[in-house]
Amino acid sequence: MNALKSAIVDTYTMATWPWRARFRQVHARVGMAPVMVLFYHRVADRDVTPWTITCDDFRRHLDYLQAKFEIVSLAEGQRRIAMRFNTDPCVAITFDDGYGDNSEFAIPELNARQMPATYFVTLGNVLSGEPFAHDAKLGISARPNSVAELREMIAGGNIEIGGHTRTHADIGSLHDPARIQDEVIDATRELEQLIDQPIRYFAFPFGLPANLNDAAINLLRQNGILAFCSAYGGYNFPGDDPYHIQRIHGDSELSRLRNWLTIDPRKVAGVPRYQPRYTRLPESSGEQA
Repeated sequence: MNALKSAIVDTYTMATWPWRARFRQVHARVGMAPVMVLFYHRVADRDVTPWTITCDDFRRHLDYLQAKFEIVSLAEGQRRIAMRFNTDPCVAITFDDGYGDNSEFAIPELNARQMPATYFVTLGNVLSGEPFAHDAKLGISARPNSVAELREMIAGGNIEIGGHTRTHADIGSLHDPARIQDEVIDATRELEQLIDQPIRYFAFPFGLPANLNDAAINLLRQNGILAFCSAYGGYNFPGDDPYHIQRIHGDSELSRLRNWLTIDPRKVAGVPRYQPRYTRLPESSGEQA
């Protein structure tokens, strides 16, 4: 985003500030403040792509978040949605894919600030060390995390690892039950074994409504995964479906982040929520959340 676009976003944010202030005041009073979840991919200063944020910009994001919001884990955010009560807007941080560059700056920075995050990992790239297909198309060879780096994240105490398929597949386009099982469940279980930690959350690659899949969502529920994450924007309000956590892209421009996190009226009114069709679980399955 250039300086002109940034100025336009700031102007829009200020023009709608009375609505935003009133919205937050009313929702906080009745315990309906939103739970907002950001997702990032790669934090690095080299080979910057549309899904990369520079180290300085990421630091500015964290400064803003710490100054303005309570930072919570994904689990705590989900708990507040399920309990139907939250008095202050809060933010949870997540990452998708599993870029090795994040171990150089982003993860140490989060640890230094004692800020929790959920880190969704594509298993196949971790095992092969091959760059992600969306980077390879641009001629970029940004490496994925190694298993050792994932274990080091866990040891730091602030990072929880989540599932993100085996091959970064578009699950919404899949119809073969065996392929869905392998991408969503088998890959997640293999990742659990590699990091020696249970995996509680799953994020769909690409994360738009067309990329979600009811069959996959029901498999996740049947196998004890606590929730899935989409990535098409929108806020999570107390009383919403706690099994589906909506996320907002952590844009590199602070002006856009401020606009979204102070509650953009266009996002409140204009983001239709994907509604999964859940199948009934057996009584013995003990569905959580």
